[in-house]
Amino acid sequence: MNKKPIEQHSIADGQNAATMAHALQGTRILDLTSVIMGPYGTQILADHGADVIFVEHPKSTGTRELGAQDFAELSGISLNLLRNKRSLSIDLKKPEGRSALLHVAASCDAVVTNLRPTPLKRLGLTGDDFLAANPEIIFCQAIGFPGDSERADDPAYDDIIQSECGLADAYQRVTGLPQLCPTILADKVCGLVIANSIMTALLHKQKTGQGQKIEIPMIDVMKAFMMVEHGANGVTDPDAGDAGYMRILNSERGPQKTSDGWIMILPYGPEAYDAIFQAGGRNDLVGDPRTRGRGLMTNAEYLYAQLRPIIATRTTAEWLTFCRQNKIPVGAVEGLNDIVRDYPVADHPVVGSYRLVPPPVRFSVTPAQIRQPAPMPGEHTEELLLEAGLDEPSLASMEKRGIIRRRPAKEPVAGL
Repeated sequence: MNKKPIEQHSIADGQNAATMAHALQGTRILDLTSVIMGPYGTQILADHGADVIFVEHPKSTGTRELGAQDFAELSGISLNLLRNKRSLSIDLKKPEGRSALLHVAASCDAVVTNLRPTPLKRLGLTGDDFLAANPEIIFCQAIGFPGDSERADDPAYDDIIQSECGLADAYQRVTGLPQLCPTILADKVCGLVIANSIMTALLHKQKTGQGQKIEIPMIDVMKAFMMVEHGANGVTDPDAGDAGYMRILNSERGPQKTSDGWIMILPYGPEAYDAIFQAGGRNDLVGDPRTRGRGLMTNAEYLYAQLRPIIATRTTAEWLTFCRQNKIPVGAVEGLNDIVRDYPVADHPVVGSYRLVPPPVRFSVTPAQIRQPAPMPGEHTEELLLEAGLDEPSLASMEKRGIIRRRPAKEPVAGL
């Protein structure tokens, strides 16, 4: 593998990291999240220049344990989720830990948490507590269910939300069994909503100086996400028919077998269907009215089924060439392993080489950039608390009692 230093992984090739403009430079985010949803949302903010302070318990690895790993403190998932962040290792259940965190929050623009309402009240870290410490702060709470509902304190993981938002039912209509999408879709969609909501609130704060509280119920986000197309029938008339977008809810929709692999061909109009039917010797279907107008949607399952035996007669490469020549949307089915191997290799100062998932969006003036690798637990505790106005004797006392964790430069790492 050809290794490249992390600082080279920027879409603005040739620009120096020290002089590059970052959209959120000067913004400070306190990250009280765990697992995927919250850390993914704050990763996006960090990639755009925000100073994200990832708060973790001195004795808990939490997010760091997700997925396959060779090191107890940094998994393959956390190497990318925690990049560009600073680590503050502190016990928030101790009064001194809570007080120290609020000192840090005094200089922050926003707080993001996925703790449920009752645990936050128990810790004394509600939105009102943070606003009392910093009246201009943005407090963003992402939880499973609305805070004013009877389920406000119910634990909610991706599987639960997928099941309740209509996604599992959509699978059932196609396969006969309710199923889950084989990715943590709800967590990642809600992570994107976190990033978007924080940036919206930051824009308002920039204009007015006002902070505010934001609540992101995962179930509401995912229901709205699903209903964009699947709620169409009931939007104008609840009795107009079953909810669900029929072109999508059919068992024939999906990749097609070629003579040597798999491909996804999506004829989106009569010309595309006619070209494929002609190429496959199905002249009886050329000009078929079912490929015209609304017939494309109402007959989607039948039409997709007619494509399969035709597509099976040629290789993937032949169909790719044919479809591109005829301007038919097409793509080969690519394996997860191939996608991972295509990513650049970066060096972590402790873990060593790893695959870097670059920021996917390209900005011409303020590109996202990987400025620093994922921190080790407590790597920045000392500098963050000193920045917040605490003194060294206070830090030493808290460290001795296990309230904070400071990481000496040469502290051994599990797995090495």
